[in-house]
Amino acid sequence: MAEAEGCSRSYSLKAEHELRVEVTDGRHVYISLREGQAEVFGSELILGEKLEMRSQKFAVYTWHGCRIELSTDAGALEDVTDVVYEADETPMVAYSGVHGVLEERRHSANQASGQGPRTIVVGPVDAGKSTLCRILLNYGVRSGWAPTMVDLDIGQGSITCPGTIGATPIEAQVDIEEGLPVEVPLVYFYGHASPAENPEMYKFLVDRLASLLDKRAQSNAAVRAAGMVINTMGWIDGLGYTLLLHSIEALKADVVLVVGQDKLWSQLDKHYRTNKDIQVVKLTKSGGVVARPPALRKQARVNRVKEYFYGVRGDLSPQSQTVNMSELRVYRAGGGPRAPSSALPIGSEPVADPLRLAPININSDLLHSVLAVSHATEPEQLLSVNVAGFLFVTTVDVDRGTLTYLAPCPGPLPGKLLLAGSLKVFFE
Repeated sequence: MAEAEGCSRSYSLKAEHELRVEVTDGRHVYISLREGQAEVFGSELILGEKLEMRSQKFAVYTWHGCRIELSTDAGALEDVTDVVYEADETPMVAYSGVHGVLEERRHSANQASGQGPRTIVVGPVDAGKSTLCRILLNYGVRSGWAPTMVDLDIGQGSITCPGTIGATPIEAQVDIEEGLPVEVPLVYFYGHASPAENPEMYKFLVDRLASLLDKRAQSNAAVRAAGMVINTMGWIDGLGYTLLLHSIEALKADVVLVVGQDKLWSQLDKHYRTNKDIQVVKLTKSGGVVARPPALRKQARVNRVKEYFYGVRGDLSPQSQTVNMSELRVYRAGGGPRAPSSALPIGSEPVADPLRLAPININSDLLHSVLAVSHATEPEQLLSVNVAGFLFVTTVDVDRGTLTYLAPCPGPLPGKLLLAGSLKVFFE
């Protein structure tokens, strides 16, 4: 039931109901909890606190009933929202059941100094995988753990920029307004929006990330017991399915949550039926999940890059800096023959080495590119060493031999070796 007053509206939700809100792109609404208890993506709302929600879809869920207020300072609510409605059918009870199983595994692992659950969430695009990951992470934190978030979805990038894979510890409930913490992420730059561009490199980076996460878990019992929650891309057919199997096995996932597609669940259930160490679970997707056309997914990718430099609220001030091209060394992975034809069997053709690093000339082709600044000190380390951050190329002046870029903070770069891919964005 909703009650309206001026530019605000109050909604009284029954137990196990949720209020689904779709904020118009480029607009924002405020939400506040007035009575009872409620949560957003598994993060608890604080009574009376006013939160700003920008250009996104979200659901306010309550286990026992609550009263929520939506408000705006930009006209009527209808002007800043596409949809607002109450739903009585949600997957939250099932998600809570999954959390209960993960909790039992964490406690068992803690008592035995063993490995806690490594949970991987899989499914097609726009199935609600990222939302489910966030809910499970928040429930884990609320139970006293600090699970590791792993993001393999290069197309969207929930930890830093798209075109990357990464991991970060979740030690507090994910901020409802700001999203995942980015203070100490472990990030590798793939550089493309699709694994099809260089699948061998994608697998290499997943293996590298998995290796470092294994070492971290081995050296810390609490990290080991808390386990992981792993988000994946939505490409689940053909090569996408092959890469998905590789990710499951590289990260040693033992709980596979399949959201929103019976076919994929059937494939994975059959594939791992004889493997008693891997449990494949089918979950229905939320009725609030909305399919996005490719244009909107592309725009979401641009928005994620923009948020990296300008902040979720647009309140950060990235620094524009101009340097001589000679000060930077830019490389791209892939290309170049593996071996000369004379070294190959008769009749064989040389093939491109997907992991070969080649220096590239700094020219206008780099305009609007996202470049990764590496911690590497030698070019040979570029793929195996995580990145320090990202630059956005705004101007290339070939005549003067200078390049101008946006950086998230002032000062010299932490490294002079940069990685380029095919990732380009165009800010409005």
